[in-house]
Amino acid sequence: MPAFKNRQDDILKFMQLVFAMGSIENRKLKYLYNHSGIDYRYSVIPDYSSEINDWKFYPQTENLEPFPSLEQRINLFNIHAAPLSVDAIRSCIHGIINSNEITHLVTVSCTGMSAPGLDLQVMDLMDLPKSTYRTSVNFMGCYAAIHALKMADAICSQEKTAKVMIVCTELCTLHFQKESTLDNITSSLLFGDGSAAVLVTGDLHPKKGIRLDHFYSEVITKGKKDMSWELSSSGFLMTLSGYVPELLEEDFSPLVTRALEKAGMRKNEISHWCIHPGGKRILDAIYRSLEFSNNDLGYSYETLKETGNISSATILFALKKIMHQDLETDHKIFGAAFGPGLTMETFVATSE
Repeated sequence: MPAFKNRQDDILKFMQLVFAMGSIENRKLKYLYNHSGIDYRYSVIPDYSSEINDWKFYPQTENLEPFPSLEQRINLFNIHAAPLSVDAIRSCIHGIINSNEITHLVTVSCTGMSAPGLDLQVMDLMDLPKSTYRTSVNFMGCYAAIHALKMADAICSQEKTAKVMIVCTELCTLHFQKESTLDNITSSLLFGDGSAAVLVTGDLHPKKGIRLDHFYSEVITKGKKDMSWELSSSGFLMTLSGYVPELLEEDFSPLVTRALEKAGMRKNEISHWCIHPGGKRILDAIYRSLEFSNNDLGYSYETLKETGNISSATILFALKKIMHQDLETDHKIFGAAFGPGLTMETFVATSE
């Protein structure tokens, strides 16, 4: 996680100041923050928990003018993303493999892009072999980690000695927008910064892990305008309409059924559910859609509470919680994430 850990209440004060809304709107905003299911979010920017005189990135003016440009935001991404990625990778492989054993590197992000990019920066910082196979998954949003897992699985199926390092690094807070539109209010309520890494190998390893068994994806075309991520001169613009939870409540259970049918499984065979914590309303909608009556989404709710939504990295934080539960052999994990499109990606894995 980045250096700056922000209480949700402190971020609220920043937003109330910048959005400059009336008393009624401020009370509504406070209600939304108090019922967000989020306690903390992290950022590479210190401003969100600081007094205006201590702001480092935003101008020390109530209207934030001159408002930071896209170039300034990408510059910060280039400064912070690579060191954060390396920290995540080193934490992931500690006691498992040495960095010079990594054969493939997959970098994932939708919050910053450049060429040469994050992949080469990570290679340089870690002194990886110049022959390391590398690729980047860009701008796919919150489901991109599963897409990267699918790529790594395909690589390992072809190369049994492959050791594929995936790192998802998202600096969402770089793209705060000051206009108090519903989309901006929603994104400022949910998103945080962070990095998560996962090692996928083609052979068995003495350390306990999980085996990736099946993948399945669908696009809900009727929701393609309800979740989007676009570039602008003042940063990236998120659209996350209030209709998304309704779409997921309606369509998620049938999606799970089709994904499990493809895997030759039934819902009652799943012991752990690893669902992307896109927001409390989204998790609540999925909870109702799957007709849960217990704590089956507990790991997702915990992740949301501790970090907020970190886009592609978030589902890996939830998966880490599951993998640290001393899983019994052959426990089945169902994972799902969703993003622009509206795209839904899923996986089924087995504990070993």
